Amino acid sequence: MGDYLLERQKSERLHYRKLTSGDFTSWLPFYHDPNSTKYWDGLPNDAETACTEQFERQFERYENGLGGMNALISIKTGDLVGICGLLLQTVDGIEELEIGYSILPQYRQKGYAFEAAQKCKQFAFEHRLAESLISIIQVDNIPSQKVALKNGMFLDKTTSYKNNQVHIFRVSS
Repeated sequence: MGDYLLERQKSERLHYRKLTSGDFTSWLPFYHDPNSTKYWDGLPNDAETACTEQFERQFERYENGLGGMNALISIKTGDLVGICGLLLQTVDGIEELEIGYSILPQYRQKGYAFEAAQKCKQFAFEHRLAESLISIIQVDNIPSQKVALKNGMFLDKTTSYKNNQVHIFRVSS
């Protein structure tokens, strides 16, 4: 457990740690912003329910050694900026290591997603966690696709994942 987590890691502006139940209130505004969920079908409409389900999934990942999202904490302010991490996923029957990222609305378009995704990529390759990494991005989610491309990834394929049409972006070590 913990092999995929970036606990106690730092990048230029961010400190990485596990999510805790105490982060719930800070993360809830993510689900109050319709732009946060407009690209993904199948999420609960109620913000508290969606946030609760996400936190439960993360804690389950931690317990089962399946990676998970790290809380992204601003070094300057101590505030939660977003979440990002390495997650074991099964796509088209193949187990892959994904870089996943989400940023709170007030911190978007400030380079935090790229900074965190880049740190995840570096961490995974330095620790030889996988020969390649993916990001699973809904086909209309252009902002996340731009982050993947900036992180050195290329569009590998388009497929269906959890009832959503997605692009699989990939980078190799």
